Amino acid sequence: MGAIILVKIIGALFKMPMTSMLGTVGRGYFNSAYEIYTPIFAIAMAGLPVAVSKMVAESVALGRYRQARSIFKVSQKVFIVVGLAGTLVLLIAALPYAKFVANMKSLRAILCVAPSIFLCCYMSAYRGYYEGLRNMVPTAISQVIEALGKLIIGLALIKLIMNRGMAQFNAGMAASGNVSAKVFGANVTNLAEANSVIVPNAAAGAVFGVTLGSALSLLFLMVYYRLRNDSFPREAVLASPKPQPGMVTAKQMISIAIPMVVSALILNITNLIDVTTIQARLTSALNNDFTTVVNMYSSSINRAVELGRLNINDVAEVMKYIWGAYGTALDFRTLVPTITIQLGVSAIPALATAWAIKNKDDMRSTIETVLRIGMLIALPAGLGIASLATPILTAIYGRGNSNEAISIIAPILIVNGIFTPLMAISTPTTNMLQAVGRADIPMKTVAAAAVCKILCNFILVGIPKINVYGAVAGTILFYVIIVSVNLFFLLRISKVRVNWLGVFVKPLIAASLCAVTAFAAHGITVKIVPADTTASILNSDTFGTIIGIGLGGIVYLISILLLKGVVREDVIVMPKGEKIAKILEKYGLLG
Repeated sequence: MGAIILVKIIGALFKMPMTSMLGTVGRGYFNSAYEIYTPIFAIAMAGLPVAVSKMVAESVALGRYRQARSIFKVSQKVFIVVGLAGTLVLLIAALPYAKFVANMKSLRAILCVAPSIFLCCYMSAYRGYYEGLRNMVPTAISQVIEALGKLIIGLALIKLIMNRGMAQFNAGMAASGNVSAKVFGANVTNLAEANSVIVPNAAAGAVFGVTLGSALSLLFLMVYYRLRNDSFPREAVLASPKPQPGMVTAKQMISIAIPMVVSALILNITNLIDVTTIQARLTSALNNDFTTVVNMYSSSINRAVELGRLNINDVAEVMKYIWGAYGTALDFRTLVPTITIQLGVSAIPALATAWAIKNKDDMRSTIETVLRIGMLIALPAGLGIASLATPILTAIYGRGNSNEAISIIAPILIVNGIFTPLMAISTPTTNMLQAVGRADIPMKTVAAAAVCKILCNFILVGIPKINVYGAVAGTILFYVIIVSVNLFFLLRISKVRVNWLGVFVKPLIAASLCAVTAFAAHGITVKIVPADTTASILNSDTFGTIIGIGLGGIVYLISILLLKGVVREDVIVMPKGEKIAKILEKYGLLG
């Protein structure tokens, strides 16, 4: 979890300057590469790392050390085949996807990210092996190296490509008397046309930084394994039973992974259709009533045109501009769920054990704990983001010319923030259904929710007055269906009654006070502190955002304790948890 939080911070440090450097259109090209890469990668990776970890852990527990090593060697071969297949599929799909779905200018970025599938698959053999040995250090360090490689190399390539492109443009215009110039082999006559050539190449450079980051991560794991191996005692290895044939191990590995692959297949095909539908219907809305759509975002679009970041006469580029703004808002949507997803993973063994021995008290305790902690994290984070959407975006992406698309992004971010709690517990509820032997329910729920989401996209996004905001409505509907159906069946199957006052109502009250405090503190600070008219990072608006977040957090902590929204089980898992719990119990602050 620590590594995931650090990786998210590094990811934000990468995407913030990347968006400012590439502009919203360039961000759209970057997103297009990830839109096709992510589903293929997820399907290729689904289940196999978990299968390796599970099999290695079982073998070590039984003293079958030679079998554990055999599993690792077999997994390397399996992952090489799967990784090469995934990369090949992406290379084959790149051209038709760019031509018919995204934009031909996205093709370079898609091709640059393709090798990352193979690299990530191969490194997952190492990660799964060490996770099975209960050693999370290699996974954690490799994740951070991968993120740092993306940050440093990706931003360096963007800077290099954009500087080279602008140098070619300026030199060409000077030589031709401001008539035309050749940029990366293409003839251009003005800055907007030059950017139309430079930005797709710079976006490809950003994506290639992702691939090189994966290569560095894999290199670290290979060196780590060479130096550390698995530290099995030599005598124990020699005394352990002979490993089973590699083909048997491979079949067992694949059989464990298949159910998860099917789930990933359903979800990622849905995501691919979702992406395709949104962009197609957004293009349709522009073609049907270009003026209405553009007028909705007139301040942002007009400023982008003035800055030479957008060709208003190119419908495809205007679509990509709006799509890029939508994608920027999505960066924040995954922040909290990335953390709370760990709750579901940790709940699987506990709930599965309680289910097997029919211990209803443990089942209730586990389900309530997952839901309560999920709400304790997601409600203040989500409502806080919603209350400070524009200030947060301004603090991150800057004022004025730095990101003129904030007025488009902010409303999307507000809605996503409000519904963050639903997104945060969607995966944990799926995991808990898997723990009680009903993995079929989440698959059916996802399928039904996906159909509703796609229909919602098709209908609403195509309406010019709604356009991309229809996709936001579709996303909300998707998570409402998943969480409500999953919870209904989870509680019905387990026959558990949840204390909704402690799980939801108390965190909601405290989170609401947090959001109101953050909003008010920001507004008051901005009025009191003199506005800084420079481009300084710590201007009055940014300072107000920091003060708002800080005071909101303090109010939330005090409120949730006074409401007794935290129980002993939530505290003792923290560092020094026992001591903290005793202090809180002394003052009657635990529920």
